[in-house]
Amino acid sequence: MYDLVVVGAGPYGLSIASHAAAAGLRLRTFGRPMASWRDHMPGGMFLKSEPWASNLSDPSGEHTLAAWCASRGLRAEHGTPLPIGTFTEYGLWFGRTAVPAVEEERITAVRPRSEGFLVETEGGELVAARTVALAIGVMPFVHRPEPLRALPRGLVSHSSHHRDLSGFRGRDVTVIGAGQAALETAALLAECGAHPRVVARAGHVSWNTPPQPLKRPLLHALRDPHGGLGTGWSSWVWAEAPWAVRRLPGSLRARIAATALGPAGAWWLRDRVESRIPVLLGHRLRAAVPSGGGVRLTLENTRGSTTLDTDHVVAATGFVPDVARLDLLDPSVRNHLRLAGTSRAPEVDGRFESSVPGLFFAGLLTAPSFGPSMRFVYGAAFTAERLVRGVLRRTAGRRPTTVPRSRRASRATASLG
Repeated sequence: MYDLVVVGAGPYGLSIASHAAAAGLRLRTFGRPMASWRDHMPGGMFLKSEPWASNLSDPSGEHTLAAWCASRGLRAEHGTPLPIGTFTEYGLWFGRTAVPAVEEERITAVRPRSEGFLVETEGGELVAARTVALAIGVMPFVHRPEPLRALPRGLVSHSSHHRDLSGFRGRDVTVIGAGQAALETAALLAECGAHPRVVARAGHVSWNTPPQPLKRPLLHALRDPHGGLGTGWSSWVWAEAPWAVRRLPGSLRARIAATALGPAGAWWLRDRVESRIPVLLGHRLRAAVPSGGGVRLTLENTRGSTTLDTDHVVAATGFVPDVARLDLLDPSVRNHLRLAGTSRAPEVDGRFESSVPGLFFAGLLTAPSFGPSMRFVYGAAFTAERLVRGVLRRTAGRRPTTVPRSRRASRATASLG
């Protein structure tokens, strides 16, 4: 029997596996390494986060993005956007060098057994494990507005379903949303010869400001501190003190996860959108029906409703965690998960363990427990170290202090709750 099975091989899954292997746990890791980044992001995209805030986590702290870039003569500098392709290659390298063998096979079922779980692979192998960590990323939780859900596949898609946008050349495309995904997708569509527009219910487009220098006078740094999710005290708390968010009432945590760090475009994207791409603000999508080979949208604003014809709709409307979408979990497990506040995500404790003993979660699903940092790569280090400590406590009764501490370990030393 294995101590831990990690399901998922993105930044969170790989980081957890690295820490678990260093702790001496008997481990298997399943998933396509960096799948979301390799398969669901168009070429030409850039990381929104700063390179120094985009490290995967290993206990030694040696496998950083900056170190990997430096070894290849690439730039990973504060204030310089990094191509998604570069980050993806870094993640694949991390998986090869900081993690035991990753098995590129899909997990189809996780079932309870007398001691732990039985994990079934797509190939039919049954793996017994004392604990399981689900680090399945965001793709199971794609969100489409209700009016778009009945449209045929050829007329509507989600922004995460495109690796190549060149097939839209010459076509009229309406992008729904006002965040980075919507704005960058629209920019890339325009740059490959499509005719995009953005439709957003928000009354304005928010743009992040260019990052402040890392080295600043002390007073400036105190007024507007740097954190892994941006500058400012609220961003600093979300990034550096997720343990504190965990101690808030459940309903407040769920609201923070849903609203903090709301939709905004990166500062370096602004010139590629403004005055180049039509943006309809303050418009709500009320209906969408096939029409003449395309889609007729009914939009509503304060002045009434209007219709808009387009060839294709891209919903850049994010991801909503929901345990009901965890099809791989046996119903006897899924239906007994305690939920975090008013969300549909599982409640997890200070070591990322759910109400089902031995079942751990990571990434987006834990945002209603630990806050918005769990939506970003930056949250992987905090998660990996604490989650593995929880696995050690659950599996062998070892002292948590046997886990090697990473250099990017939580800066907070508050109790785990």
